[in-house]
Amino acid sequence: MGAERQGQKRMLAVAGGAIVVLMLALGLHEVADLAAIERSAPVPARAAAPAPRASVPRPVADSPFVVKSILPIPGPIRFGEYYWDESKGEPGPVVITVDLTARVLSVFENGHEVGATAILKGYGDKPTPTGVFPITQKDAKHVSNIFDAPMPWMMRLTNDGVSIHGSKVERGYATNGCVGVPDAFAEKLFRIAHLGDKVIITDGKKLNLGDPIITPTQG
Repeated sequence: MGAERQGQKRMLAVAGGAIVVLMLALGLHEVADLAAIERSAPVPARAAAPAPRASVPRPVADSPFVVKSILPIPGPIRFGEYYWDESKGEPGPVVITVDLTARVLSVFENGHEVGATAILKGYGDKPTPTGVFPITQKDAKHVSNIFDAPMPWMMRLTNDGVSIHGSKVERGYATNGCVGVPDAFAEKLFRIAHLGDKVIITDGKKLNLGDPIITPTQG
C-alpha cells in the first residue's frame, strides 16, 4: 500500500507538473497573442501636411498657342528649301519658332503650322541668342547700318540688331547672329507677322501635336 500511494503521489506530481507546464504554455501563448494584437493595432500617427500643389495652367485644345497641325514635310529641309501652306491656317495669333540645332524655323497661325524653312544662324562670337523675343520693328527694304548689307523683309527681335530677314541660305554661309531665311519665305512671313508677335528661339526643342507652343512662363 505504501509503495502504491507513493506511486500515486508521483503520478499526481507529474500530472500536476504537466498541468502547470500546460498553464504556463497557455499563458505564454496568450501573451504572445496580446503582443501580436498590440503590434497589429493601428498606431495613430500625426498626419503630414499635404504638399501644396502648384497651379500650372494648361493650354486648352482650341488655344491658338497649342500645336494643332504640322505640315506634311517628307524629310529634313535642305538649305534654300521652304514649305508654305495656309490651307489649314485660321485667322489668329502668329507664333514663330526657331530650332537652332535642327536649323529650322516654323510659323504657326492659330496653332497650325503654315510655314517651315531651313535657316542660317550665327556662330562663334556672334551666336544667335535663345529666348522669347517679340517683333519690335518691320522693314521690307532694310539695310544694316552696322554691316552695310541688305536685310530684306527684316523683322527685328533685339535692340542690338538681331532679326529675321531674307538671306542666301546655302551651306557654308552664316549670319552675324540673325536668323536668315530664303527671300521668298521671308516675304510671306513678313506679310502675316505683326509687331508684338512672339519668336521663340531654342537650341534643340521639338514640338509635337498637342504641345504648347508658348508655355505660361513664356507668355
